[in-house]
Amino acid sequence: MKGFVYHGPGKSSWQDVPDPGLQEPTDAVVRVDAVTICGTDLHILKGDVPEVPPGTVLGHEAVGEIVETGTDVRTVRPGDRVLVSCITACGRCAYCRHGMYGQCRGGGGWALGHLIDGTQAEYVRVPHADLSVHALPSTLSAKEAVLLADIFPTAYEVGVLNGRIRPGDTVAVVGAGPVGLAAIATARLFSPERIVAVDLAAARLEAAKRLGADAVADASEDPEQLVADLTDGLGADVVIEAVGIPATFEMCTRMVRPGGHVANVGVHGAPATLHLEDLWIKNVTITTGLVDTSSTPTLLRMAAAGRLPAGALVTHTFPLNAMEEAYDVFARAADTGALKVVLGEDQHEAVAVRTT
Repeated sequence: MKGFVYHGPGKSSWQDVPDPGLQEPTDAVVRVDAVTICGTDLHILKGDVPEVPPGTVLGHEAVGEIVETGTDVRTVRPGDRVLVSCITACGRCAYCRHGMYGQCRGGGGWALGHLIDGTQAEYVRVPHADLSVHALPSTLSAKEAVLLADIFPTAYEVGVLNGRIRPGDTVAVVGAGPVGLAAIATARLFSPERIVAVDLAAARLEAAKRLGADAVADASEDPEQLVADLTDGLGADVVIEAVGIPATFEMCTRMVRPGGHVANVGVHGAPATLHLEDLWIKNVTITTGLVDTSSTPTLLRMAAAGRLPAGALVTHTFPLNAMEEAYDVFARAADTGALKVVLGEDQHEAVAVRTT
């Protein structure tokens, strides 16, 4: 088969790779119908994630069809159309028993495209299939569903739920990339009074308005003052950091009101200063986290009911074999306007989820 292979910093190719097979009785092999590219994949290509060995097939999000299952797999069978989660979960370790699948110690967590071959290929082996793939509602297209493999659960769990958004809150989302936009969309489920989006790119701020932001601010034009003006000087109840650089994290800690929450979602590659000389007295809660994807079944039901605008984030589509072109477009988002790129398409009529 073909797969997109990492060969070391700055080196990658779409090439022939061995077909995956079952290695454990809990595995499933999925024929990939659609994948997307994550900002984390770009970090890997730059060499920022040294745990990824050269020769690894990248990717941790996919929609496809089950073609083979191990003898211990009970929840899916060949022919089922499924979402492949970015997180795999053994279901047995201490973390999994608490729903913290991202911290799985039984061979799960973020494994695909990180520690083992991932989804950016024609076929993928998925460990611990019972908890790591989800049968798809027939109403969801592959283009919509694939965004629920990572960015929507990440935004919802690490941003919205960790931030404890409540009705009537003022919410600031710093960074209107794909995860920030998904945070705006899912924050609306909790009826905040207002959502303020902050970014440098005008196109992303326009997308933020389409997805429900009530106000937008150019990051270079004192967004902290805008939030202060909107809240009578109090600050935001919840600030979601969705960039991952020191300057934006520190901005978020200045933007939050006493008693508020800062929910860090961004992937940080450099230290940020925690200004405890200012924060110690403010009763501020700061959370971090890797997505667990425990919310994925809920988000799938909501997307099927038309409650999540998943497809609205897709700006570019490509055939699966145009992986190198898709990476180029996604990496140059400032020039191309790319939010999410999706490769592949539905290959057949959708299969309805079994209810018995």
